[in-house]
Amino acid sequence: MTGHGAAAGTLGRIVRHEARAMRSLALWAARRTHGVGVDGQAFGYARGQAAMVYGITFACLVETVGISYLLRDLPVAHAVMLVLDVYTLLTILALQSAAVTHPHVLTGRSLRIRRGVTVDLLVPLADLTAVRRELRTSPDRRPGELTLDIGALTNVTVELAAPVTRTTLLGRTERITTVRLYAEDPDALARELRSRQAAGRKDGDTVAR
Repeated sequence: MTGHGAAAGTLGRIVRHEARAMRSLALWAARRTHGVGVDGQAFGYARGQAAMVYGITFACLVETVGISYLLRDLPVAHAVMLVLDVYTLLTILALQSAAVTHPHVLTGRSLRIRRGVTVDLLVPLADLTAVRRELRTSPDRRPGELTLDIGALTNVTVELAAPVTRTTLLGRTERITTVRLYAEDPDALARELRSRQAAGRKDGDTVAR
């Protein structure tokens, strides 16, 4: 792919990412979630970042009011800054709404690990080799590891027998064998993962016989 084509592809991914983030505001307002389905069990993570996001939102709102007052006699500059400030506020709120409406989802066959609309990784339960309930601060990034921390913390670690491929927002591919993630109820998530792992092994034994 040429440099121009790569740049166009990256721009397209960013635009689609922004559109999905903004759509999550509508899902949030409607109190709906994305991708959970009838047989899915949702595990949220948004509460861990809520205080920080709302604090930033309040600070931006105060700044918007202050800038509007300072530019009240400059209508063009006032209009431009108002548009930018409103878009910034919507972007910050979209960050939280995407986290609320795109939880981790556990089904009988897979764990869908997400962070807003930026990360969406489907992990087959048959490929899980270890599930650990452990509280960790964000470690140094290692090859094959994906860390989805909230407030610099993760509390569940899953290890995979076979790597899964993830494409980043900028188009780079990664092969992931360990995921460290954050969940509001990590004990319940770890317990459910182990339970479904065990059920899958029993089903496999039954088929083998």
